[in-house]
Amino acid sequence: MRILRRYLLRQHALPFLFALAALTSFELLRQIARKLGDLIGKGIPSTVVLEFFLLTIPFLIAITLSMAVLVAVLYTMSRMTGDRELTAIRAGGVSLGQLMRPLLAAATVVAFVSFLFGDQVLPRTNHRLRTLMTSIYRTKPTFSLKEHVVNEVRKGQTLLRAAQIDQATYRMRDVTLYNLVDQTRTIYADSGYLAFAPNQEDLQLILYDGAIHEFDRQDPRMFQQTAFRRQTILIRGIGSEFVRREGDDYRGDREMGVCQLEEVTMRARRDAMTTERQAEAAAINGLRTLVGLPALEPDTTPPRLRHGLYCRALGLIRGWWGPAELEAQEAVQDTAGRQLSEQLDEPARRAFAARVVPQNRGRDVRLLRDRARAARIREAIYNVELHKKYSIPAACIIFVLIGVPLAVRFPRGGLGLVLGAGMSIFALYYVGLIAGESAANRLILPPFLAMWGTNILIASLGVVGLWLVRTEGCAPRRPGRPGWMSRLRGLLSP
Repeated sequence: MRILRRYLLRQHALPFLFALAALTSFELLRQIARKLGDLIGKGIPSTVVLEFFLLTIPFLIAITLSMAVLVAVLYTMSRMTGDRELTAIRAGGVSLGQLMRPLLAAATVVAFVSFLFGDQVLPRTNHRLRTLMTSIYRTKPTFSLKEHVVNEVRKGQTLLRAAQIDQATYRMRDVTLYNLVDQTRTIYADSGYLAFAPNQEDLQLILYDGAIHEFDRQDPRMFQQTAFRRQTILIRGIGSEFVRREGDDYRGDREMGVCQLEEVTMRARRDAMTTERQAEAAAINGLRTLVGLPALEPDTTPPRLRHGLYCRALGLIRGWWGPAELEAQEAVQDTAGRQLSEQLDEPARRAFAARVVPQNRGRDVRLLRDRARAARIREAIYNVELHKKYSIPAACIIFVLIGVPLAVRFPRGGLGLVLGAGMSIFALYYVGLIAGESAANRLILPPFLAMWGTNILIASLGVVGLWLVRTEGCAPRRPGRPGWMSRLRGLLSP
């Protein structure tokens, strides 16, 4: 068995490495074809362009690693079955389960490496890539303006739409400017043009013959319209030359590790539970006030939540290597905070509860419930990304379960089996992930089921396939020999 295990692993190693390199290169070429024109047109240095595509590779590897496992299993096992190697091995008294043990062990190692890669390396490269993309996007935004399209002049702040844009002079017709920071103002103009300020760091938008529409959020009946003949709008932080911007501490859900996601998820869950208690107390106190009963204090004690086993173990390891003084200072600060909260007198706590929890108003109850729902959505978004950190590496093991019975059942599939079955399983898996993520973000499905549902489905199909292959054997089916579907129909027929 030792010789056989080494032989199986050697036969799978080369197809796995080839598939990983080929799939990653293919996806990288797609990214280059999509982004290279925009990057070169902005006049960015070649070193920055190279850095951009190098930072894209870790994200591609995280996707193609499990795909390479499936390709290697399909190709190697179908070739061994077609060459009668599995038949000879079975004749020597080795079962299919014994053959799969080294494959499952190797897939477990690959899954563990994929998990560590997605937890420690990928968030850092994603954060650096997003920071670099922000710096690139702020360089010559006029280069990528499209007609009849809402264009982002400054990401997350200013949107521009024009019916006609002259790419040579940047003169525009039928202009609409949306301000996302102050969403109560929209500017319409008959014409205008874009130009950089003399400092080459700010963008000037000069508009002609238009109007500014403003409304009051507090009072929707209030509306103000201001007409103008010429209006100059300055958009700061937009340069004509590339300037690398550092010091961006914000991190999105895909720029966090497992422990950071758990921390954000627990904070969102704590906010949701606390707000739900306040909403319930406000509704009950409103009813009690109607019948003349005194109001009750809401339970404002935050729920206790703990990190997972992996983060606790990682924190213990970091505690061994990290400075102990920092941990002691944090513990002293937490203790001082708890003592301070315990020293608050009873009237102060009641006044705080009365101020935090509005009572006797249905509008305030609805507001609290909306806040609780927003916290639940925020928790779901980060919880989905947290489960994704585990489910995608686990796909390496699941693809072995589904790949072996497919390869044994169709021994002479060759490249057609690898492409057909592989692409079908990839499509099913990633469509399930995307649909599950969308459903979980809308609170339709729990995050665990959304991210693990496709894994459970494919694993179930793989287990059923292994059982059918085990009953049918590993030898290629002869043309006149009935398959398992024919035998099943025979058993079910009267």
